[in-house]
Amino acid sequence: MPDKRQDRTELFAKLEDPATTAGFFDRVAADVRWTVMGTHQLAGTYLDKQSFVAATFDRLTPLMREGVRLKLRHLHLDGDIAVAELLATSTTNDGAPFDNRYCWVCRFDGDTIVEVRAYLDSAMVAYAVARNEVLADRRITD
Repeated sequence: MPDKRQDRTELFAKLEDPATTAGFFDRVAADVRWTVMGTHQLAGTYLDKQSFVAATFDRLTPLMREGVRLKLRHLHLDGDIAVAELLATSTTNDGAPFDNRYCWVCRFDGDTIVEVRAYLDSAMVAYAVARNEVLADRRITD
């Protein structure tokens, strides 16, 4: 069995490729409490995994050329808390780099994430969503 650091590192590494992101969410509780900090369209507190994924990953993925990609930069562990510093390595459909930096404070119950506070660049999210959802809407109506 891998140690906790190796396990958590491998878990967050699943966010680097949209093809493996579901493996990350397999380890998130169905009733997770996930708070996205900020003043942008995705900010708020979500009381279950389905609501969080629908409002964030499912909303951002179509706005990115190759989906949402988050690379683990640093991982800090203290008991049942993992602080993951992540870097988005995505490009928006309008060609802008989406190099947002995230800090997720995650509380685990055993091997399952049960609570998250996510900090990020609100202005970058707001721009990416506003600009690229407008472009997507134009393509649908053209």
